[in-house]
Amino acid sequence: LTFMCVFLQALYPSPEEGWQIYSSAQDADGKCICTVVAPAQNMCNRDPRSRQLRQLMEKVQNISQSMEVLDLRTFRDLQYVKNTEGLMKVVDGKLKVASENPRSLNPKGFQEVKDKVNQLLPLLPVLEQYKADAKMILRLREEVRNLSLVLMAIQEEMGAYDYEELRQRVLLLETRLHSCMQKLGCGKLTGVSNPITVRASGSRFGSWMTDTMIPSSDNRVWSMDGYFKGRRVLEYRTMSDFMKGQNFVQHLLPHPWAGTGHVVYNGSLYYNKYQSNIIIKYHFRSRSVLVQRSLSGAGYNNTFPYSWGGSSDIDLMADENGLWAVYTTINNAGNIVISRLEPQSLEILQTWDTGFPKRSAGESFMICGTLYVTNSHLAGAKIYFAYYTNTSSYEYTDIPFHNQYSHISMMDYNPRERVLYTWNNGHQVLYNVTLFQVIKTSGD
Repeated sequence: LTFMCVFLQALYPSPEEGWQIYSSAQDADGKCICTVVAPAQNMCNRDPRSRQLRQLMEKVQNISQSMEVLDLRTFRDLQYVKNTEGLMKVVDGKLKVASENPRSLNPKGFQEVKDKVNQLLPLLPVLEQYKADAKMILRLREEVRNLSLVLMAIQEEMGAYDYEELRQRVLLLETRLHSCMQKLGCGKLTGVSNPITVRASGSRFGSWMTDTMIPSSDNRVWSMDGYFKGRRVLEYRTMSDFMKGQNFVQHLLPHPWAGTGHVVYNGSLYYNKYQSNIIIKYHFRSRSVLVQRSLSGAGYNNTFPYSWGGSSDIDLMADENGLWAVYTTINNAGNIVISRLEPQSLEILQTWDTGFPKRSAGESFMICGTLYVTNSHLAGAKIYFAYYTNTSSYEYTDIPFHNQYSHISMMDYNPRERVLYTWNNGHQVLYNVTLFQVIKTSGD
């Protein structure tokens, strides 16, 4: 069984939107429809009880994490105790024999018992851990009791409004949406939403991003202001921190960057080294360069940039299929070249010549192995060209989008969140995307 699916992605609501209520359905023609409806943010944010509930939810989450740690550790220790059960029976039997007949315990027998007892010594730290865990359980029980009292007080204040029931309904609907999302594979881009301005910061040119690796629980946001000889990368803990400009650390790259075509993939920053065609992989946790490799024949230093210039010769990006480099060589006469890269070594796995002149492109991004190219970086731009690497074919498209601030210097797709990240004239902007997909069910 095969049916068509149009997926309307709305991961990031616009500023006037708040709680997201998810729903999914399938119409009579077999189309899977996934939608997100978000009410006005002020409906709940004005209520101080909403803030109190969020704080309680954070406490519950911390308690849940502690319980998971306890459960994992208890399971591990229980397995160890089970594995030593046979040894304990052997020692118990030998001790009973020695107790009933002391003369039977000769030096050799005594040494055997001693050796068996020594093998049981690792049980001591396990038992000590049990004592510590017992204290933690008592503490968690007290925290849960306090939370229950607070929740009861809030429930009395709320009267007819059962926020807990509403929250459970939201979680259930969210689960249905994510279940629908898991069925959705790759698809063809058919639409781009209105822009969602997340923040206004930095200069006219720059880039910002989250990790594009699937799956990933990494919520950090990175910002790189400018396109010329920059080295400072700001790392924010969450999207909320980025919006507020708080809770960030700074990375000072060992080599300056060129352009804005950077990407974060699986905890590492991939970027083009200034005045070269070298790609660098910088690991954020260790703050070190793991590998660097020349992109053979690739133009650099404004040899083949996008239409806006800015040393945008080499554009690195990631999608559902992995890591990519978009660039141009002299041998390709200035046309866009796509290369799929091996993330660890940066070796080129495969290359395609799109035939589209790079200087005529405003920006480009990959979705599901397809390169989408805009015809301008200015107002009135649209997604004009698509190259399909799975079939080595192309087509001209006509997908409009609103270029709100009239100068896009970075546009990248995040496959984990299924949104477009853009840097538009000093504004950090998101676009949700609509993908047309064909889903094959297990009945095929």
